[in-house]
Amino acid sequence: MPQMNRKDMPTKSVEEICHATWKPLYRFIYYKVQNHEEAEEITQETFVKAIPYLRKGKIHPDKYSGFLKTVALNVLRDRWRKKKRRGISVDIETIHPEESAVGDATEMSVERLVIEKALSQLQKEQQTVIELRIIKGYSVAETAKIMDKTEVNIRVMQHRALQSLAKILKTVN
Repeated sequence: MPQMNRKDMPTKSVEEICHATWKPLYRFIYYKVQNHEEAEEITQETFVKAIPYLRKGKIHPDKYSGFLKTVALNVLRDRWRKKKRRGISVDIETIHPEESAVGDATEMSVERLVIEKALSQLQKEQQTVIELRIIKGYSVAETAKIMDKTEVNIRVMQHRALQSLAKILKTVN
């Protein structure tokens, strides 16, 4: 027998809700992360966090999809924050310090100045995209939010900025 919520409206069982919303929620998350394994993990974590609310009948049946997407976005934000705090993990075994080390600090300073000068020749928005995406390591979604642009615009802007930067650096060398 279906459960009854506060307004005595029949609601679906949690199993039925999960079955009906799993694929659309997974596709929504996959669009955000572009990684099958991560999308599956986030989808599962979303349901784990959402099920107690669904069992209590606190969510109106018309709002299941929106509620699950909100929970999924919160899970995503939490993961991004944790990654940002931890930074990027590096496997020391795969790095050969003697091969990757720059021998001369002066050479490094000169390269940095050349890159800074090349960056200053880009349009202001292109500079911002490069700074946020490459230097600071923000995701496309975070960069889009900061710059008040769509994710597609950010990807295109980054691509064009890198092309322009490559042309500028070719003329320097």
